[in-house]
Amino acid sequence: MSADAPLQDPPRRRFLRQCLGGAAGALVCGTGLAALRGGARRAAFRWQIDPAKCVQCGKCATQCVLPISAVKCVHSMAMCGYCNLCFGYFEGQAPGLNAGGENQMCPTGAIKRRFVEEPYFEYTVDEGLCTGCGLCVKGCTSFGNGSLSLQVRHDLCLDCEECAIARGCPVSAFQRVPATDPYLRKGVESEPG
Repeated sequence: MSADAPLQDPPRRRFLRQCLGGAAGALVCGTGLAALRGGARRAAFRWQIDPAKCVQCGKCATQCVLPISAVKCVHSMAMCGYCNLCFGYFEGQAPGLNAGGENQMCPTGAIKRRFVEEPYFEYTVDEGLCTGCGLCVKGCTSFGNGSLSLQVRHDLCLDCEECAIARGCPVSAFQRVPATDPYLRKGVESEPG
């Protein structure tokens, strides 16, 4: 064989190269498809608190990976009685029924009270001030009509696959729900999932 003649791959070596190239391509494609499927699965579900299981332990305010928790108090206006004495707003031993800080259940003043007409008041939640501590929900559930509950706000949530609050929840009140309907409303039966 002369020095100028091109080297020819023997058929067996060519066959092995083609097989290895095909296997590497299949591995790359398979890994990509698995990642896409996993991402689609994660995007299809969100973490949420089941209001029927929540015991307002306070961990939602401290266990979230965000500096201010993505869990917020939400108000079911259909259930609200517009009471003069709201147990989600007032401390149990409040010295007076006025908006003074010493009378309020919420440590950050996130529950706002507005006079409607005698004897009715409207209560709203300022989510910017709410830390998700659950004190107002505990008062409303224990002594009131239960119109307040805690929910993960998905416009704030990072949608961690491994939710730190869910891991720390003492009663397993967190569950995965479809992203198409990511909120579990209080007083509405949720489908088992």
